[in-house]
Parts: sequence; C-alpha cells; structure tokens
Amino acid sequence: MHDTTAMLIELGAIILALGLLGRFAGRVGFSPIPLYLLAGLAFGQGGILPLRASEEFVATGAEIGVILLLLLLGLEYSASELVTTLKTQYPSGAVDFVLNAAPGAAMALLLGWGPVAAVALAGVTWISSSGVIAKVLGDLRRLGNRETPVILGVLVLEDLAMAVYLPILTALLAGAGLAGGAVTLLISLGTVGAVLYVALRHGRLVSRAVSSDNAEMLLLAVLGLTLLVAGLAQQLHVSAAVGAFLVGIALSGEVAEGASSLLTPLRDLFAAVFFVFFGLHTDPAAIPPVLLPALALAAVTTLTKIATGYWASRRAGISPRGRWRAGGTLVARGEFSIVIAGLAVGAEPRIGPLATAYVLILVILGPLAARWTEPLARRATHRRPRPAPVPAKCGSPVSRTG
Repeated sequence: MHDTTAMLIELGAIILALGLLGRFAGRVGFSPIPLYLLAGLAFGQGGILPLRASEEFVATGAEIGVILLLLLLGLEYSASELVTTLKTQYPSGAVDFVLNAAPGAAMALLLGWGPVAAVALAGVTWISSSGVIAKVLGDLRRLGNRETPVILGVLVLEDLAMAVYLPILTALLAGAGLAGGAVTLLISLGTVGAVLYVALRHGRLVSRAVSSDNAEMLLLAVLGLTLLVAGLAQQLHVSAAVGAFLVGIALSGEVAEGASSLLTPLRDLFAAVFFVFFGLHTDPAAIPPVLLPALALAAVTTLTKIATGYWASRRAGISPRGRWRAGGTLVARGEFSIVIAGLAVGAEPRIGPLATAYVLILVILGPLAARWTEPLARRATHRRPRPAPVPAKCGSPVSRTG
C-alpha cells in the first residue's frame, strides 16, 4: 500500500512538472525536450530528489513513448511517398549520412569506446529531429517555401533509414556476431519490403480492417495492432520502434488521419515520459567530463548539417538564400538521437551523458540556426570585399585612350 501511494505521488508530481515545463517552453517558443531532459537529471540518480517507487512504471511508459513516436511518424507518410522520395532524393540521403554520421563515429573511436559505440554515436549525430524541425517551419511560416520539400525529403530518408539502422544497432548491442547481424539485417529488410509492398498494393484493405466511425474503437484497434506488431518485432530482434513505424506506413487515408489526431496527445505524454526516463538514468556528475566532446561534436555537426541542406537544395535548383535556410533548419537534433542513445547505454553507459549534453546544445541551437543562418550568410556575402581592378597593360585599349 505504501509503495502504491508513493508511486501515485511521484507520477503525479512528474506529470504535473511536465505540464508546467511544456507550457513554459511554449511561451518562450522553444522545444520542451531540453526541459524534460533537465527534469530527468534533477530527479534521477545523483540528482536533487531521486525517484524510486515509480521507476518501473516510468520505464514502461518510456517504451510506449518510443513506440508512439515512431507510429505517428509512420502515419505522416504513405508508402508511395516514401518510394518516390527514395527514388528522387537518395543522393541527398547519402551525403547526409556521410557528413553527419562520420563525426559521431570518429568521436567514439577517439574516446576509445570501441566500434559498437561508434555505430551508436554515429546515429546520434546523424538524424535530425523531425518534431523540432516541423515546429520551427510552422513558427517561421516557411511551410510553403520552395526549400521545404527538400528539407522534408531529407527527413523522410533519415526516418526510412532508421528501419535498417536500428535492427543493425540492436544486433550489435546484443553481441550478435557477423552471421547473426546479417540474419537480423535480412529479416529487417524483408520485413520493410513486405510492409511497403502490402501498403502499396493492399493498403486500403489494412486500413479498412481497423477502420471505425467510433473514435474509441479506432483508438483501441490501432493502438492494439501497433503494440502487437512492436512486440513481435522485438521478439525477432528487429526493433519495436521499427515495427511501430511500419504499422504507421501501412495505414493510410481517413484511418491515418483519425488515428493521428487521437494518438497525438498520448504520443506527447509518453514521449515526455521517455525523455524524463532517459534523464533519470543519466548521472549529472557524468556530464561535465564529456562537455567538451559534446561541444566539439555540436560545432562540427552544425556545419555538416548546414552543408547537407545547402547541397540538397542546390541539387533541387533552389536559390542561394533558400539553400542556407534549408541547411540551418536541419541542425536540430532531439527525440531520435535520444532513442538511439537509450538503446546504447546498456552496452556503453558513457554515451548517455554525451548524448544528453549534445542534444541539449543542438535542440536549443537548432531553432536559432534555422532563423539566423540565411541572414548571417547574406551579410557575410555582402561584406566580402570586391576584387581590386586589374591595372591596364601598356598598349591596351585603355592605356591608349587614357
């Protein structure tokens, strides 16, 4: 009875604090993610007031938060959109991967953390935050800009790549050998291909099977299907998050729209719990030693993301001003960097503090980069000194007329 009472008190305090922090973040115009992480640091191991009774419940809520994050992400895309984006923008995705995954992998190797940690930290620095970037585009009223489809195309490719990357990372973290990792990858690719085929050819049948005019029935059917598929995917060592993402892709039309509106509040609640949970398991005392590497990574990957957006927009024929805006908008990291780090902390605990510091820096810097990269680039271009005139040679037309 005492444990239940303590759990209810702690959960109430956590959810109330999240609500207040989210409201404050909305008023100042920033993402609430850094505040959620700081709250987790304050109430976790080594924090001000460690929580004990509700830890198991918060861990379960965090798992659900990751699943709902990926489900809602999948609901935003149709299978045909993913295939079209993959065909037309795969060079941009390749440049994005090389420029932004390499610094994370290099940093892990320089710190002596080993190849598995290098793969994990590469994912942390590679993938941008779809949630933060979508909010920034709306706040800056850039949804109709010419460069916005390029930005969204890069994000779609990153999200689709997660369906391959996460199973590989999971296999490596589990200690699977080369053969086991290859089998996991083949299962993952086969599953993704099968789901895309079903979504393209029979998406209406899948949507019709879970469709309902009753909001309660629709919510139960979609949520139940997602948790079931996520659990089966986890059983196959693919990744529960990938399973949820594939369910989102398979659903389309009115079902996807209805499920998205019903599940968004749940997603926001459990995603906030996930960020708190990650902070709870990060010792604040472990952050100062990795602050310099985090700052270095943030500086390098800010420049590489700007270069990615600039190159992708230039390839699409966007004007120079739009290229700089696209690059600055892609800087923010957030939820998926923390998801990857959360998977990896069991094998390499030092990734947690570094990822926390890195995300805290870039989730704050990202909106600022989106707003100021293009004006700063334009000002620097205008201030560039003009080349001095070349003196006329003797015997030239100028010398004869002068």
